[in-house]
Amino acid sequence: MFRCEYGPEGTLLAQPGNRVYLSSLEGLERAACEGVILEAMAVRCDERFRLTVDLGAVRGYIERDEVMYLPNGESVRDIAVITRVGKAVCFKVMGFYRENGRTVARLSRREAQRECYDAFLSSLLPGDVLDAKVTHLENFGAFVDIGCGLVSLLSIDCISVSRISHPSDRFRVGDRIRVVMKHHDAANGRIFVTQKELLGTWEQNAALFAVGQTVAGIVRSIEPYGIFVELTPNLAGLAEYRPDMTVGQTAAVYIKNIIPERMKLKLVLIDSYRGECEPSRRVEGYPRSVTHIDRWQYSPAASPRVIETIFQ
Repeated sequence: MFRCEYGPEGTLLAQPGNRVYLSSLEGLERAACEGVILEAMAVRCDERFRLTVDLGAVRGYIERDEVMYLPNGESVRDIAVITRVGKAVCFKVMGFYRENGRTVARLSRREAQRECYDAFLSSLLPGDVLDAKVTHLENFGAFVDIGCGLVSLLSIDCISVSRISHPSDRFRVGDRIRVVMKHHDAANGRIFVTQKELLGTWEQNAALFAVGQTVAGIVRSIEPYGIFVELTPNLAGLAEYRPDMTVGQTAAVYIKNIIPERMKLKLVLIDSYRGECEPSRRVEGYPRSVTHIDRWQYSPAASPRVIETIFQ
């Protein structure tokens, strides 16, 4: 039997079971009886803010009030409907009716999201690791789909240890990422997530480099006392201040010293230039088989300063 794993929207689209249900009216009727969650493309939003979904076998509609599950009872905004056009949407088949002599399927994205929240998201614990998809970016963070189109905030300070000026420094809309559940505001049905705990400790990142190497990085911050150059998303080093540098530049740096007890890399700027560049090394702190983290310590044992996250 086809099974929905409550992944981000788009996860089910190409699955054989999903396509079997969509291949005929009989398949859609079976989906309605079994209450399964399916996915298809939303192709149009009409003047009533009703979404037309391409089911293949028949036409499907999601009425405005059925577009989104809002646990706190808010009304669905126009923009929430319009922005679904051209994208995969999850839904349950609620029934059928005749319109202009044709059979039409009545669909509900809200009911699919309600099941996802009740059966999956509401039972998550802080420290649980889950798949997500970046849906849009703001100055303060990235919004990510953590299941059936339900969105969580990944704030900018939780994206990585290395500071960035905007989430677009790290992500693009549509990126598939892993995140950790940080906090569940059950009263408002909101879930907050973090990612930096999955990108390795200081030691794991520093182990990629050695004194005497010259490597490429990105200038992330310029201070009066020096320039921070990111070598990996969870590791930056400090180089001497130069007035001609700007944030976002690519920099070639010589590694002068690595000091674990101070969690410092001393760098010497060799060259810099403008251009699209991302650090070539990215540490995966945990294998994909890990589904929960109780505690994460970024700082090495040799450091008197402890930087950690305890999930409670």
